[in-house]
Amino acid sequence: MISRNDEARIVERHFLESLTPAYWLKERGITRWIDFGSGAGLPAIPLALAGVGGQWTLVEARRTKALFLRKVIENLELEGFEIIHDRLQSLLDEPARHQAFEGFTSRATLKLGPTLQLAADLIAPGGAAFLWKGSGREEELAHDDRWREAWDLDGLLGVGSGLIVVARFTRKS
Repeated sequence: MISRNDEARIVERHFLESLTPAYWLKERGITRWIDFGSGAGLPAIPLALAGVGGQWTLVEARRTKALFLRKVIENLELEGFEIIHDRLQSLLDEPARHQAFEGFTSRATLKLGPTLQLAADLIAPGGAAFLWKGSGREEELAHDDRWREAWDLDGLLGVGSGLIVVARFTRKS
């Protein structure tokens, strides 16, 4: 579920990047999370194992990755997980999902603006989004500022030894 190039650095590149901001997510006291583009379960599964949240909904569009997530959850006997094999956009068509979550995570998916626009209807006012972003984050923040209608940038936290940061946003009321 990760590239062969990342095998040697799986701990630093994937697990530590996922876990470094755990205290930041925990301090919000959020219990209902949604993770977009869950792939191999990063960052959601390590965060849940570290005690972040209680209920996690993992959204993955690729069938093989969704099946992998189900198997990992089953093998680790994890509770409080829902795996959705679909695109995040499809959840917007389900009124029961609107504002059903308090927290949103996304690592290595769409650009910042479109991601926050998709998340806006799913996250309750006062909720938070945590996005793992690389060196292009400043350009993404400036290029498409429609995200500002629903979100406030609440801080940046460097993770790992590279250029990755976690950008924290708060959903406006």
